[in-house]
Amino acid sequence: MRPTTPSHTPTDQDPDTPYDKDAAGGWGSLTGVAHIFGEVSTQTRALEILAHLNKPKGVMCSSCAWAKPAKPHKAEFCENGAKATLWELDEGRADAEFFAAHTLSELKTWHDHDLEKSGRLTTPMRYDPAYDIYRPVGWDEAFADIGNRLKALADPKEAVFYASGHAGLEASYLYALFARAMGHQNLPQSSNMCHETTSVNLKTFIGTPVGTCTLEDFEECDAIFFFGQNTGSNSPRFLHVLKDAVERGCRIVTFNLVRERGLLKFVDPQNVAQMTIGSATTISEKYYQVRPGGDIAVIAGLMKCVLDAEASAPGRVLDHAFIENETSGYEETIAALETITWDDIETHSGLTRAMITEAAEIYLGADKAIGIYGMGMTQHVNGWLNLGMLCNLLLMRGNIGRPGTGISPVRGHSNVQGQRTVGIGEKSSHMPADKLRALFGIEPPEEEGLNAVHACEGLLEGRVKALVSLGGNLLRALPDSARMEAAWPGLELTVSIATKLNRSHLVPGKVGYLLPCLGRTDEDIQETGPQAVSMEDSLSHIYGSIGSAKPPGPEVKSETAIIAALAKATLPENPRLKWEEWTGNYDLIRDLISETYPDKFPRFNDRLFQPGGFFKGNPARERDWQTETGKAQFTPPTLISALGEPPTGKDVMTLITLRSNDQFNTTIYGFSDRMRGLKGSREIVLINRDEMARLGLEEGQKVDLVTAIDDGVTRRVEGFKIRAYDLPPGCIAGYYPELNPLVPLGYHEKNSQTPAYKGTPVRLVSTP
Repeated sequence: MRPTTPSHTPTDQDPDTPYDKDAAGGWGSLTGVAHIFGEVSTQTRALEILAHLNKPKGVMCSSCAWAKPAKPHKAEFCENGAKATLWELDEGRADAEFFAAHTLSELKTWHDHDLEKSGRLTTPMRYDPAYDIYRPVGWDEAFADIGNRLKALADPKEAVFYASGHAGLEASYLYALFARAMGHQNLPQSSNMCHETTSVNLKTFIGTPVGTCTLEDFEECDAIFFFGQNTGSNSPRFLHVLKDAVERGCRIVTFNLVRERGLLKFVDPQNVAQMTIGSATTISEKYYQVRPGGDIAVIAGLMKCVLDAEASAPGRVLDHAFIENETSGYEETIAALETITWDDIETHSGLTRAMITEAAEIYLGADKAIGIYGMGMTQHVNGWLNLGMLCNLLLMRGNIGRPGTGISPVRGHSNVQGQRTVGIGEKSSHMPADKLRALFGIEPPEEEGLNAVHACEGLLEGRVKALVSLGGNLLRALPDSARMEAAWPGLELTVSIATKLNRSHLVPGKVGYLLPCLGRTDEDIQETGPQAVSMEDSLSHIYGSIGSAKPPGPEVKSETAIIAALAKATLPENPRLKWEEWTGNYDLIRDLISETYPDKFPRFNDRLFQPGGFFKGNPARERDWQTETGKAQFTPPTLISALGEPPTGKDVMTLITLRSNDQFNTTIYGFSDRMRGLKGSREIVLINRDEMARLGLEEGQKVDLVTAIDDGVTRRVEGFKIRAYDLPPGCIAGYYPELNPLVPLGYHEKNSQTPAYKGTPVRLVSTP
């Protein structure tokens, strides 16, 4: 049954629930999954799909991008993966009858949770502005009209093709090809909002845009250092790897401003003994609550400790041969490091010298160490130096490019990294021009395209006229979202390809289409029979995935089929662009991927269901440094804080946005942030009690938040409740995407334009 009115009424969170009372995993995870199973009232087929999730010839999880082992557990899924799978298998239907009963104005009053809870989309729809509703439209009519409108643009570069991390490699490749055949490279992607700092800067430092680790490295490492990553909520299957590492003697050190339960203790929900009579596994031996933006200072301190140890035991601490033969910039980096004082380090990190020295002793005692990080490091104005400093620390002791070592960003959405690999991106290098000429006889554009921030700037300036979205909830995920929502209706054309209704669909352009697509769990039958799709994990392995659930309706098409049909309706006739053939047999698309990227995808179809996936390779892992110097690059610490130079004042606080345990990206499964001891309304502000007293605030008091950047735009969110929480001084935290309106579009990491969601200055304003 689909709801006809919003179903959620938030309740106040319990202020007496200790946020770190229990371990991650355990009965809490099982209860969370059971709750979602009951809420979506899904078919028993879901249990069969979950049993084969992340296993060869099964469905690859549409949630996070963590690796799938060659020898999977009996239940190779986590709480979040189960929620994502069950959410997609929802028996509710947002069909033509649903849209006839609800105007978009009414739907805008619904909570994001209830919009998606209305069920799976079943019918292609076109917005009717006269009645403010979506009306059914035939596929052929929709494709023809969209194609004509894209062809009618004065310049192909007036179009933007956005992609979330959901679509498989096959659809993603065709999408990237479609854009370039049309004449533009405006291919922003969800990584623009999260890990683009990695893609741009890591390539400069070590010559690869992705991490260097594989699962095997976690079986050999002696120490793991975490920075700004919440494993328990964002990639829970990783906890099994960490538990195994700890139990064989690996030492884990975490630097994060929030004491996240998943990196404190873990109970394996697949281990009956541990669930019943056993005790939780302690994950982090040391856990330090660093101030926001303080990672540069922390790592500077760790590096100083390494140098001190080398001075005490010359030739026995630094990997001199590696530094001399494999790196550049070391002397300049050490010279810059020497100008940073311990007073600077303690002030900006919020940690004492003794704490950092204690952590450094663990690093020095490890022959093989891995650096792990998440968006806590990337979503800063100076996120580039965060990563540069982490690379510096690892390079000092040769901890990149040998087994049991490496740097490993934990990516979010299941195929966000893979989409980049097969061409979704604004740079010509993402899809080689010579291959496009040879394979398809097209002359690709030479001008670099637009990422998400640049596309939004183009929209505000009137240069962007049309937006096609392959999945996702872009309007909700963007910074400056209230400002962007006001500008969105000025688009001439919006096309959304989606499985469920979300807030972005409620703000169509002058002509707006909503096109229903298959989810990864759905059976995909084309001319040659059932089709598989593929994706890449955050450790650079490729997997095939086959859905087996009955599609939500006879009119629902695959992402691949929709993209191919749009391309065929838009582009001039070209016998080498075989859109219909490719739709009928996805093997042919994988053959094209192999021809376009022969070094990464040899024998693609033959290896599609290889247990544990097949490794696409990583040059830095082999110490092949594809940088300008041909060597790994040390980066001098020219700054001490990743925050840049934000406004100062006793009432200015640094805003950190977070995801809850009942959430994945912009999808809200429910209103329990169990692992932080929070529940109910998401419109809350977390702040420590000392700061509450300093600012004259009380528990439960309502405040408005105002951005403390003077750029001529007022950014404000209203009616958020104060909640006491264990955070460092000078910062507050709250949920993404509710607080996105406070983050200016222009306040971003300087090289990649990743929004500074972890470092925006704001003020709290008391309300009556």
